[in-house]
Amino acid sequence: MKIVFLDRDTIGPTVTITRPRFAHEWVEYGKTAPEEVAGRIGDADIVLTNKAPIRAEQIAAAPKLKMISIAATGYDVIDVPACKARGITVSNVRGYATNTVPEHAFALILALRRSIVGYRQDVINGEWEKSGQFCFFTHPIKDLAGSRLGIMGEGALGQSVAQIARAFGMEPVFAAHKGATGLGPLYTPWDEVIETADILTLHAPLMPATKNMISTPEFEAMKRKPLLINTSRGGLVDEAALVDALDRGLIAGAGFDVLTKEPPAPDNPLLKVLDRPNVIVTPHVAWASEEAMQTLWNQVIHHVENFEQGQPSNVIG
Repeated sequence: MKIVFLDRDTIGPTVTITRPRFAHEWVEYGKTAPEEVAGRIGDADIVLTNKAPIRAEQIAAAPKLKMISIAATGYDVIDVPACKARGITVSNVRGYATNTVPEHAFALILALRRSIVGYRQDVINGEWEKSGQFCFFTHPIKDLAGSRLGIMGEGALGQSVAQIARAFGMEPVFAAHKGATGLGPLYTPWDEVIETADILTLHAPLMPATKNMISTPEFEAMKRKPLLINTSRGGLVDEAALVDALDRGLIAGAGFDVLTKEPPAPDNPLLKVLDRPNVIVTPHVAWASEEAMQTLWNQVIHHVENFEQGQPSNVIG
């Protein structure tokens, strides 16, 4: 059985890349461009991928392909209907990021809420020496305790974020899905969350219903000028509208770990405001604690072994 791993470089160097315990041929690539996929999986039985896309045309060029194990929870890089039509099993990883992503979200929240970036830069620039006193006040500092945290996404990550928020003395509320009603007591109406949250954090999947779900109308409705945190998926927020909201003072700041295109295109509007103390952009690493990445990889191989034993797990579609 031939196993092809298309993008090893997307998994951190500290991760132990274990292999399935059954007999197999292993072929591994650091990265694979879209136009290289078909040639590399043409005679594969099993393919492992994180971000290398496998679309209908690549699937058609791989007559032996039986299983794809995705090294991620999101599976938008895979043409799942085409796989289903061919009887190809697709599995993803789940639950590996319930510590790392919420912790990263709160790292961004704390850094922005307490203006850590701005004060650090002031010290580097010599402003402390110039101040003539033991401290100075060039940026706002606010407590988390007593603030309202609007969470968009009620899955495992959203629930973990809520748990951390309660420990800080915050009031976490889960936003109802945009445009939906009657979802039950867990949810606070979307418009109310937009209007009343001091901080908004996104933990929702990217799909047609959620694409650009936060844009100019939402920013203009944010009465409390909240922080906006996105450690979920690029595309949930209209990035041009986000920069406009920052320019107009409609929000207090933005902490983003994901962008619509990754790596960002040179014309991404967020790249023009990276020097602002109330903007933090990290390179899609919220998921990437060493512990989480090892757990992720262990799941990838576990799914491959389960498939080989006739008991596929975490099957999509």
